[in-house]
Amino acid sequence: MNARTEPAEKGTSAIARPPLVRELLLVAGLFLVYKFGRQLATGHTGEALHNARRVWDLERTLHLPGEGSVQSVLLHSDTLVHIANTFYATVHFPATVAFLVWLYLRRPAHYVWARRVLATVTSAALVLPFVFPLAPPRMLAATGLVDTAKVYGPSVYGPPTSDHLSNQFAAMPSLHFGWALMVAIGLIVATRSRWRWLWLLHPLVTLTVIVGTANHYWLDAIVAAAMLGIALALIHPPQRTATTAGRGRPQLAVEEPVLVGAGR
Repeated sequence: MNARTEPAEKGTSAIARPPLVRELLLVAGLFLVYKFGRQLATGHTGEALHNARRVWDLERTLHLPGEGSVQSVLLHSDTLVHIANTFYATVHFPATVAFLVWLYLRRPAHYVWARRVLATVTSAALVLPFVFPLAPPRMLAATGLVDTAKVYGPSVYGPPTSDHLSNQFAAMPSLHFGWALMVAIGLIVATRSRWRWLWLLHPLVTLTVIVGTANHYWLDAIVAAAMLGIALALIHPPQRTATTAGRGRPQLAVEEPVLVGAGR
């Protein structure tokens, strides 16, 4: 980190980065455990469709806006809906990886914090498909929604009966939205630019895409946001303390438990 060009972040340069190989193994291991864990929760078609009807009815009871209103905007243009499907298929995982890599290289203390938050949310999300399998709205005829990926492409899913790479009955929570929201929050917390709040466009676009393509309900995103909120309440970022003499900018002060935890 260049302390001369970013004096506000000088404190992070004193934080030793966790060993790279270990971090790669941790992140890859978490991803594989999640993928295989979701696969173990497959085979609940009837229950997943029943829960889908319950979620759909609950949203109407709560007077949430219909997912169809978002989809109708996308369907005005074949190009727009194709872009939305491409975004859904290609942005989610690479954007999160890029976020973690940047934090690891430039804000190691924030990297440790963000990795812990993402691991906590992802681990918690692993439980829900076992206790509440949920079919996405594109599978529920009552919604009247179009499976945009199937009709317009590209699609990351095959028929549920033969798709062995993903569990399509694990719509809740939406990690697409949960991870996107954490990327935005993490970058807002870790940077000092006056434009950093524009990172909130990432979860906003993600929310529009996951709902408009009929892959998720509003409640999937709401539950993901609630889980992330709990994780953020329990796992605190590095603290900014007194201002730097002569510059008037805050510096990072990392408490000793964070340094100890950086190797875990």
